Amino acid sequence: MPGFGSLGGTELIIALVIILLLFGAKRIPELAKGLGSGVREFRKGTRGEGEVEEEEKDAKGEELTAGADKAEETRAGDEARAEGDKAEQKPS
Repeated sequence: MPGFGSLGGTELIIALVIILLLFGAKRIPELAKGLGSGVREFRKGTRGEGEVEEEEKDAKGEELTAGADKAEETRAGDEARAEGDKAEQKPS
């Protein structure tokens, strides 16, 4: 099929104008960002790097959750002590 081998400058400009008209100026950066993150995830998946990073994120998430639970327990204990102090002061 002759003529389908390469795109010239004029064809690229026409294609970019059509894309701009179809999606709008605000939407194009979002599409490019999504495309870039999709390509990045695909490359990680083909290399097997994604599995290691997911395991590390899960471990960090568990540590953060455990820390939040401890902070919540400490806060509840502090509130209980404060209520007990108030109860001791009232019987006058």
